[in-house]
Amino acid sequence: MLNPSTKRSLCPHCRRPVIACICQWVTSIANMPDVLILQHTLEVNNAKGSARLLHLCLQTSSLLEGEQFEETHLRSLLHAGDRQPVLLYPSTTQNDADDLQYEAPEFLMDGHTLANLRLVILDATWRKSRKMLYLNPLLQQLPRLSLQDMPASHYRIRKAHAPDQLSTLEATCYALMQLEQEEEKYQALLQAFDGFVGQQIGFRITRGL
Repeated sequence: MLNPSTKRSLCPHCRRPVIACICQWVTSIANMPDVLILQHTLEVNNAKGSARLLHLCLQTSSLLEGEQFEETHLRSLLHAGDRQPVLLYPSTTQNDADDLQYEAPEFLMDGHTLANLRLVILDATWRKSRKMLYLNPLLQQLPRLSLQDMPASHYRIRKAHAPDQLSTLEATCYALMQLEQEEEKYQALLQAFDGFVGQQIGFRITRGL
């Protein structure tokens, strides 16, 4: 039986309680586009969140926590290394997003190389991601990459409004597959996600939730 101090201590690598450490699921993936994860503050300590596992698995990724970001700092993160930032987000027009200042263009690969791209991910609920866009006009201006015809999510630990509403990790995997035209490479990450989900379900069963 674990003593209370063990339950409270955090793993220095995944920053989760030792009893719920996810390091066993970390698998190193050499992603070509760089990935910047902007994590809403309400997701930081969410045990069911997948962004931390995603960040630990991708060899070139950064994770920034917050809701509204200082503009100069955000701009430097988006364009560091002269990369082209691309926001993974459904396309919106002024008609269905009248709370936003900008109608973002669709991302086109023409003239870009994979090593020149930075994929920007909003780790938040749909409602909170819209607020992050509203509060950060720089994000509104980024070209958008959207996903279509996605398979059903394996995210059995969080409620979704539709079968194809994906976790942050799954959506990022499929976006990288789409950009790199490389599916096999990211299967190990999706398998790691399945292990993580199974672990969380096991905790819920053990606790009778």
